Amino acid sequence: MPPPRVTLLQVAERAGVSRSTASFVLAGRHLDMRISEDARQRVLRAAQELDYRPNLMARSLRTKITKTVALVSDTLASDPYAGRAIHGALAAAVARGHLLFIGETEGNATVEKKLISDFLDRQVDAFIYASMFTRHVRVPNLLKGHPVVLLNCLTRATKPVHHSVIPDEVTAGTGAAATLVEAGHSAGIYLVGTPAEHVFAGRERVAGLRSGFAAAGVKMAGTIECDWWPEPAYEAVSAALARGVTPRALVCLNDRVALGTYQALREAGLSVPGEVSVMSFDDSDMAAWLRPQLTSVALPHYELGWKAVELLLGKSEEPAIHRVSMPIRMRASIGKPA
Repeated sequence: MPPPRVTLLQVAERAGVSRSTASFVLAGRHLDMRISEDARQRVLRAAQELDYRPNLMARSLRTKITKTVALVSDTLASDPYAGRAIHGALAAAVARGHLLFIGETEGNATVEKKLISDFLDRQVDAFIYASMFTRHVRVPNLLKGHPVVLLNCLTRATKPVHHSVIPDEVTAGTGAAATLVEAGHSAGIYLVGTPAEHVFAGRERVAGLRSGFAAAGVKMAGTIECDWWPEPAYEAVSAALARGVTPRALVCLNDRVALGTYQALREAGLSVPGEVSVMSFDDSDMAAWLRPQLTSVALPHYELGWKAVELLLGKSEEPAIHRVSMPIRMRASIGKPA
């Protein structure tokens, strides 16, 4: 049977102060309550000696604040890469003295409703509503009236109602284009992957690429369309090479596409980056595993999670869309044109 919890009154008696003085000291209010340094030190020493832990349940009933945040996602928590957003959110919550609860719905509306209801029953202070892929969402009705920040998603509202934190995909595309231009590429540049309008990341990456190349007076030679997976990319690039396409640089819409592209180039006897440079997006672990290592624009998962919690628990400001920069991880897959 665990020993009985030490009370605030016992701490006060050990320190030789009133209960209210001990409470103010442990709440960090010794300065505004004009409590002497000697009394503060006695309270802190007594709390340590008695191994005092505040009764958070009682405090939350009194203050209506539980110092908890709930993160509700579709599949973010279980994804090996996007899980870094959880780490960022967790670190930011801990830095602000909050606990982070995590719930995953797998896209099931019934599960989502039950999950949010359970969190509300536990009186969490605020919510992060997160998505694995950047997309437009409808914020659940259950969250109306509660502090909410959207992580890796946004609404279609003309004027944002909640803060949204998303990757800056357009600037990432512009940066990718500039990287190839700076390496000397001005012709034979092909996009690999279908830039479907309904895919937010693809649409914004391509817009950034076109803008970046246009600013340098460069036009892409064409698009090798394929789904964003290794096998379709391998088949599409292989077919393009067989038709006589002679690329000098290939911009892959993600690292999985780049993997298939590498295989097709190798099978055709083309070296990377000696004959064909390859640029990609996402900077998954795969980028560093490939040989030569792949230059890729990183998704800032950790920073996204951190920023979401900062906005949720920071000073109140007008809701807005916050775009987090995506750094380029320079590796060995880009060289001068052959």
